[in-house]
Amino acid sequence: MTDAFTIPPRVTATPAALRLIEEIRKDHPEIIFHQSGGCCDGSSPMCYPAGEFRLGDVDICLGAVDGVPVYISSSQFDAWRHTQLILDVVPGRGGMFSLDNGREQRFLSRARAFSAEERVILGDT
Repeated sequence: MTDAFTIPPRVTATPAALRLIEEIRKDHPEIIFHQSGGCCDGSSPMCYPAGEFRLGDVDICLGAVDGVPVYISSSQFDAWRHTQLILDVVPGRGGMFSLDNGREQRFLSRARAFSAEERVILGDT
């Protein structure tokens, strides 16, 4: 049960994702995530150096993990607004342009549905 005064975060990260973020920040101190909507790299969370990915007027900041902002397009947000995005890591190659590429592990989006109580707190009823 969520405390009535606590706004549930729209994005979180697993310990493995936080470790990979820390590793990437050694080479690129300022980074951002953008939840890909498909195309070349599927629907992976893509990690970019801050300022090298052009955010559009339709991109929404879900929040931040370890100080790193996480964005998603408004159309994807509309489809996923009932879920909490969870950044995780699995073995494999990252997206072609993502900073996790070549590290033999890649970011992966997981999600959990917000409870009815959380949706009320978030104003998503």
